[in-house]
Amino acid sequence: MIEVQHLYKSFRHTQVLHDISVRFHEKKTNMIIGQSGSGKTVLLKCINGLLDVDQGRILYDDTVFNELSFKKKKEIRKNIGMVFQGGALFDSETVEQNVKFPLDMFTTMGEAEKLNRVNECLDRVNIENANKLYPAEISGGMQKRVAIARAIALNPKYLFFDEPISGLDPKTAIRIDRLIGELTRDIETTTIINTHDMNSVMEIGDKVIFLYNGQKWWEGSREDILHSDNPELNDFVFATNLAKTVRDLRKSGHT
Repeated sequence: MIEVQHLYKSFRHTQVLHDISVRFHEKKTNMIIGQSGSGKTVLLKCINGLLDVDQGRILYDDTVFNELSFKKKKEIRKNIGMVFQGGALFDSETVEQNVKFPLDMFTTMGEAEKLNRVNECLDRVNIENANKLYPAEISGGMQKRVAIARAIALNPKYLFFDEPISGLDPKTAIRIDRLIGELTRDIETTTIINTHDMNSVMEIGDKVIFLYNGQKWWEGSREDILHSDNPELNDFVFATNLAKTVRDLRKSGHT
C-alpha cells in the first residue's frame, strides 16, 4: 500500500503541490492525470524519494518513507521499479547491460543467474535477439520495452511510470499500455502512472487522480470520469477525441 498524507512541495517561492492526500489501490493501475505543470512528475518523484517533501508523509505499508535514513530508504527502493519519460537507458551499454544494471546494483546473483533473469524479463516484454544491440540501434517502442524490462528485473512490488507513451506512435502506445496493464496483473504490482493521455486512462486505468494547479482536484475510476460534473476535469478529459466519443456513446445508450 502506498499512501500520501497532506503533502506539500515548493521550489523557492513557487508552491507546486498543495495538501495532496491520496491512497493508491494495491495491485492496480493508478493514473495521475493533469495538464503540463499541474505537478504530476513532482508528485511521482516525491513518492519514490527522488525529491524531498516540505511537509506531509509518504507511507509504504505502515512505514513513513520520507522520514527514513538513506540506508533504510534504499531497502524500500529495492521493491520499486521506475520507468522514466523517454526510457532513460544508458546509451553506452547494450540492451542486456541495461536490464542487468539493477541486478548488479542490488543483488548477489552470479553472472549466469543474472543473464537468465535478463532474458526472462526481455521475453516478458516480447523482445528477442536484441541483447547485444545498443539503444540507438532499436526503435523508440523497443527502447521503452527495454526500460520496462529493466524496471521489473528485481520483481518489484511497486512500478512507477512517468509519461510512458510520450513520443510514441498510436499503435505502439496501445501496445505499451496493454503491456503495463498485463504486468500489473501478472506480477501483482501496485502501479502508478503519470500521463496526460486519456486513451491510456480509458484503456488501463483502475484508479484516477486529477491534479489541478498543484492540488488533488478529483479522484475516482475511469467509469466515474464519464459522468463527472467537475468542470476542470471535463475540460481536460474531453479535449481527447476518444474519451469524448465514449462519453457521447454512454449518454446515448449505445454502450
